[in-house]
Amino acid sequence: MTAPFVPQIALYRNWLAEQRGLTFGSYEDMRQWSVRDLDGFWRSIWDYYDLQSPTPFAAVITERKMPGAVWFPGAQVNYARQVFRHVEAADAAGLPAIVSGGEDGRLRETSWPELRRKAAALALHLKDNGIKPGDRVAAYLPNIPETIIAFLATASIGAVWSVCAPDMAAPAVIDRFKQIEPKVLIACDAVTYAGRRHDRRDVVAELRRSLPTVAHVILHSEAGAPAAPDALLSDIVARTSAAIDTFEPAWLPFDHPLWIVYSSGTTGLPKPIVHGHGGIVIVVLALLGLHNDIGCSYHQNSFGERYHWYSSTGWIMWNSQVGGLLGGATCCIFDGSPGGATCCIFDGSPGGAKDKPDWTTLWRFVAQSKATFFGAGAAFFANCAKAEIDLAAAGDLSRLRCLGSTGSPLSADTQAWFNDRFAALSKTNGSKAQADIWWANISGGTDFAGAFIGGNRELPQTPGAMQCRLLGAAVEAFSEQGRAVTDEVGELVCTEPMPSMPLYFWNDKDGVRYRSSYFETYPDNFDGSGRGPVWRHGDWLKVNPDGSCIIYGRSDATINRHGLRMGTSELYSAIEALPEVLDSLVVDLEYLGRDSYMPLFVVLREGVALDAAMQEKINKAIEAGLSRRFLPNEIFAVAEIPRTLSGKKQELPIKKLLLGQPVEKVINKEAMANPGCLDWYLAFARDYLARSAA
Repeated sequence: MTAPFVPQIALYRNWLAEQRGLTFGSYEDMRQWSVRDLDGFWRSIWDYYDLQSPTPFAAVITERKMPGAVWFPGAQVNYARQVFRHVEAADAAGLPAIVSGGEDGRLRETSWPELRRKAAALALHLKDNGIKPGDRVAAYLPNIPETIIAFLATASIGAVWSVCAPDMAAPAVIDRFKQIEPKVLIACDAVTYAGRRHDRRDVVAELRRSLPTVAHVILHSEAGAPAAPDALLSDIVARTSAAIDTFEPAWLPFDHPLWIVYSSGTTGLPKPIVHGHGGIVIVVLALLGLHNDIGCSYHQNSFGERYHWYSSTGWIMWNSQVGGLLGGATCCIFDGSPGGATCCIFDGSPGGAKDKPDWTTLWRFVAQSKATFFGAGAAFFANCAKAEIDLAAAGDLSRLRCLGSTGSPLSADTQAWFNDRFAALSKTNGSKAQADIWWANISGGTDFAGAFIGGNRELPQTPGAMQCRLLGAAVEAFSEQGRAVTDEVGELVCTEPMPSMPLYFWNDKDGVRYRSSYFETYPDNFDGSGRGPVWRHGDWLKVNPDGSCIIYGRSDATINRHGLRMGTSELYSAIEALPEVLDSLVVDLEYLGRDSYMPLFVVLREGVALDAAMQEKINKAIEAGLSRRFLPNEIFAVAEIPRTLSGKKQELPIKKLLLGQPVEKVINKEAMANPGCLDWYLAFARDYLARSAA
């Protein structure tokens, strides 16, 4: 498949004109319709993707409120059913369901019939072991086809899926799984990362001891030395029978629980967020199809589509990656380090690298797997640019037509660097798409398993900005007075419900924790206008006059210097553009009328000292990129920047430590990718607080 083909959003717009008689003068006109007429828009997505239900739905939405909106009452769906609708057509076209690989460079393909048969075999095994709709199945598995098979098997019988990545330590996994009381544990006994094999049998044993509700353990074993499982996953999925051949996923209510995902909160236990089958299916189809422009692999307009988003199973982007199967696309999955066998990092973040990473590792996988869409965390792309990788050395990338980024703001410099490299590649490989490669940069979250802001292949691109607010996403930037503003930085809010917003948090009596997480800032009738609660997402957002958007980082980690407010991402863009700076973190300690104190922590390239000349270079970069107003009070060289398991900088916990709050109340070490680095920051906080008191 080569672009340009007709953009998916253009096909949908034409369908609206033909089937609904709706025409729009601009994309923003269409988006405004989609958030004003929620019934009309989401009904159109149901019809456009030809979603099936054996029973009719009474309405699209019964009550237009947050939280508590009920979507498509009466409809019956199943995530796995939607996936398996594509088996015959995709297989007849000779297209695989999954292409998987890892650090060793070897690929394997999973056919669509094989995917369905193996999922059916495991589904029947779960049923035979007493698993019923609503029971929880917990998984401790890496990003391999068996994990997708286990998820589809669980979903097909109405059980509730929850997965943790095997890079997580046992206490962190237990903190999550113990809350949901699973009946089945599906786990691996080993995982390979950065060239090393990590034994996980002791972790599996500890999970079994600590999860008393688990009555059945299924082991995915590569070691050939099972840790006393009740069954081996390989034996189960190898089965064949007439019952397996005729198995069909159960029809379930639209809001039947599909999975439980977890927020990476800094205090208390992680929030177990429950999403429903129907809401996820309909929102993911619209996001991946209309906005990420991922088509069905066996349709002529997008023939051969192959979707890859690098992720571990512990990041919501794994769920998004699997969502490609809903629309009939081939999913390309990679298990291992994005920096190859010598790299000791997580999800592309620069923290913790001990050796020289090979940042072409993932690009070689993209070339080998013939991916047409490649997404990753923004930090991964920044590291590739900083390392000045040679894309031409990665292999044949000519089929790649789109790049995706999320997790943190992607800098304009990084995006421009790749634009230049792909434009050069296009002159040798003949790819028209790469002459001006399209970026589907998105911003959303685990909270609703979707995106608020993202791409549109028909709109202009500006490096450093996201193209638009998504269809169906009533997103605004709110001023301090709770009013929508344009061309100003404000709180990212969503003023209307979306089908994939959480059904509830597990064991959250009366929804207290759910409401406090998203609706406490803007509660019912917060502005006296009578409007209901508004979802506060926790990011700083600027909506530009042309409709494009810029995310400035978490709103609770904002810098406010001399009356000017700024998100930290702009500072990082300026600092980390320097080749000597591998990583950085900044906090502003303006608090309850105190004078602002802003320390900057930097990880420097090996052999670089933070001397007066280097400090001056950093300050000049900030001055040139932003303003002298944002120069730090002090700069400190550190070994690592503290990050969550999903690679996010932990600005707020470090800020709270420096404000004198106890470490146990502000940071969850089990939710950190590199907890060992905390000792330095604790010592620094003690010293700073002593100096402040003096």
